[in-house]
Amino acid sequence: MAAHVGDGFVNQHPSALGSPSQGKAAYLERLADFLATFSGLTYEAVDIVVEGDRAAAAYVMRAEVDGTPIEIGGVMRLTIRDGLIERRVDYFDSLTFLRQTGQA
Repeated sequence: MAAHVGDGFVNQHPSALGSPSQGKAAYLERLADFLATFSGLTYEAVDIVVEGDRAAAAYVMRAEVDGTPIEIGGVMRLTIRDGLIERRVDYFDSLTFLRQTGQA
């Protein structure tokens, strides 16, 4: 993913547990911790819609967090400019994550 984002990449997460970032450098700085937390991370595309420089992808994210398997549905909206992702808005269910990890 990191190779496909522009220098001004805006990464938005409107969910209660989401944490936004701005700029490719900030995104890369946080990516290693994210991947370490979500071991074996995969996204299964459920539906993808593309119109011009915009795309929306419904997905199911799967990973393990502290040895606990999680499965969360979500939707990403992407804006592409010059072949790179300029903005990602990622909607996912924070409560499902908390329940699956025993935090709610």
